[in-house]
Amino acid sequence: MNSDGTQDARGTHADPVPRPAGPPDVPAAPPRPTGAPGVPPVPAQAPRSASAVAAWLDTARPAARPGIWRYGYRPPKQTPEKLAPVTVAGMLIPLALAALVWSLWQRGVTSYQMAPLRAFTPDDWWWAGTVMSPKEFPGEAVPYPGAEALVVYEGVSFAVLAVAVAVLGSWRAIVRHYVARRPQPARALVAALLALVALSFVFPDAFPLVGWSPAPIVDPLLSLTVLVTDGYDLMASSFFTNTLYTVVTLLVVWPFARLGAWLPYAKELLASRAGGTAPSASAPERPRSQWPDLRDAGLREAADLLTAEVAGERMNDVDCARVEHAFAVARRSGTPAAFRDTVLRQAGAAWTHPSGARDLPRRRARHDLLTEQVRIGSWAAADRAPAPYHGAGAALGPEVLGTSLLAVGPSGSGKTRTLVEPVTEALALQALTGRCAVVAVSAAGSPLGADDAFDVIVRIGDPASVHDLDPYAESDDPDEAAAVLAEALAGDLDTAGTRSAATTLAQLLGPFRAVHGRFPTLPELRELLEGDEAALTRLREALAASGDEVMRRELDARARQTGAPGDTGRALADRLALLNRPVFADFFGGGGPSRPFSLRAIAHHPLRVRIDLPERGHEEAGRLITRLVLAQFHAVVREGGRAHFACLVLDDATGTVTAESVRRIQRLRSQNAGVLLALRTVADVPEALHGPLYGAVGCRMAFSGVTTWDGNRFAQTWGTEWVETTEVAQHTVFADQPMTRALHALRKLVTGKAVTTEAVTVRQVERERWSASELAHAVPAGHAVLSLTTVGGEHAPPLLVDLRG
Repeated sequence: MNSDGTQDARGTHADPVPRPAGPPDVPAAPPRPTGAPGVPPVPAQAPRSASAVAAWLDTARPAARPGIWRYGYRPPKQTPEKLAPVTVAGMLIPLALAALVWSLWQRGVTSYQMAPLRAFTPDDWWWAGTVMSPKEFPGEAVPYPGAEALVVYEGVSFAVLAVAVAVLGSWRAIVRHYVARRPQPARALVAALLALVALSFVFPDAFPLVGWSPAPIVDPLLSLTVLVTDGYDLMASSFFTNTLYTVVTLLVVWPFARLGAWLPYAKELLASRAGGTAPSASAPERPRSQWPDLRDAGLREAADLLTAEVAGERMNDVDCARVEHAFAVARRSGTPAAFRDTVLRQAGAAWTHPSGARDLPRRRARHDLLTEQVRIGSWAAADRAPAPYHGAGAALGPEVLGTSLLAVGPSGSGKTRTLVEPVTEALALQALTGRCAVVAVSAAGSPLGADDAFDVIVRIGDPASVHDLDPYAESDDPDEAAAVLAEALAGDLDTAGTRSAATTLAQLLGPFRAVHGRFPTLPELRELLEGDEAALTRLREALAASGDEVMRRELDARARQTGAPGDTGRALADRLALLNRPVFADFFGGGGPSRPFSLRAIAHHPLRVRIDLPERGHEEAGRLITRLVLAQFHAVVREGGRAHFACLVLDDATGTVTAESVRRIQRLRSQNAGVLLALRTVADVPEALHGPLYGAVGCRMAFSGVTTWDGNRFAQTWGTEWVETTEVAQHTVFADQPMTRALHALRKLVTGKAVTTEAVTVRQVERERWSASELAHAVPAGHAVLSLTTVGGEHAPPLLVDLRG
């Protein structure tokens, strides 16, 4: 993408990128009314904007878990946790008992009875008092021997009683429920109020409006201090006493400071003030239709122009997503000035796709190009589904397709209609924004999407096809071309290994290219693989004339192996004969009128490519072509310098999965690429590759109607989880006493049931997330079980999704 708003339409090696046979008949800036196909309807709670596109831009898209349709998504409200009645009772009962114990303590019933202060009779002992609760005599000084020790003992007893009440009464859970779960600054304020209440009990003299007596905490400390510092006269020092009061105050306030998170809140306030900005929560969010990112970058003129374009409905969702992508690229490359000039010159038509299309002619699915998602259904609100997925839409995007997706379901289960076609359409739309390249391989007789939705259409075996497929992916390296072709020809063979096949092909491709400057056509390669003496002699003489001894030794080694036991040349020639049929005579570089297309172009341009497999009667050739496309895709996505996402969609991956392709699928997520594989049954994959295939892909989808054999593979991959089960057992009660037995007999005579008791057992057991039987019989028609993994490592458990919504 150039800074002047144009895109280089050249392929690799300066070859022109093929254009579609005819440009799609799409208006330059189609207006999109509310409810038009493609743009989802604006949620009812969203404010009405000046246009449908502006409303689409301004709709909230909160961050959500993988697979959730974020457009208009509202996270479920957290249900406030309610305290159980037993918790409240557990708070009040220990408090009442503590009050009773303390009152008895103060009255001297449970405390140590001291000697009376004066003589008394049995009638007036209640009014005499004790040292712990002395009777006051006005005008008389009453001595209290050992009073300091008793005060300390009283304070320790009170502290033990307070801790017991807090532990037995679940005060920690209660305080956390009412205080710790509040947001700042309400949490800090509530904690401060609680700290003041606690201080009023410790130092009531400091609060003029408080009329209660101090809690017995300070007096024990003072008494203990007097006993320890006896003889030093430290209590006469105001500095010592103030320090003691400060320590007591800090000890009382510290738990409330932890509860209110005062220190983190203070750091947040200081950081926001140092940065010169207010907290983010108070900053109003500007509508996206006003292009706030451009205004923050100083591109006010471009933002005003784009705002007017959106308000006048001269831009659609593809245009908005394309301009935002171009702005992100310009910001990374440091060319905002070129971006502004392009926008001022071309407005919403800037950076248009090389095909000239700014939208698809028709849309069958709901797309959100800002989040690069396509909606495929809705998550079922089942018991095993987490709360955020209840009632939410199910969507796919590059963040999950980058880990590759395996879909298994029988014919008629809806794989193509509900999954493959929406994903292909979404990738084609994203290609128009410059963020994706897609290659879709259609099954025989069922093309994916309309012809005018693609830039390149390769119809293998159709004489009217505009484009041809290069079997060597426009490679210059004989070894690379041999490896790709060997994977296609012998990847599924047990008799001929891929490595030996690649070596055999390299021994022929290298000498042929050294002589002719090109790779051989398929008929020429078949002759060389079969060991045709005339073809080998001509090639050997040409090598000798050119003096290339290295390539001549390669050809001589191939000639010596021809016809030997274990030679892979004959097996490769037999496989190559499937593509060397008259119906394919003008394809694969055969010199027909079709223009050759190299899959390597998707590594440099956001192209939309569709490859139609041959019709009935060439099933094995179609599988070979699919393996060839998959091998070429793996080879070209490894090239560096590609910023856009590349995806290969295989509507029928039967016979495509090989040991080498599984290893390469694992590396696609680090190469910004992914593969969608659709299978009718896992039996279409060699049994030895079942485990590696399920482990290589990050997203797995089981459609309704899978067999228990297929479901068993999914069940093993998804593993188990710990669940809580409750078992209720009824046991007959056998009485020992005659009267009790008589009552039980009478009750059984009246009710007709024996006397029983229930035994409830709650256990943690390990259970399969989805068993093979559930996948085979419990998934309704039109549904599927889908598990997702993003490139960043986030997971969504296997959940039931309704594909009909």
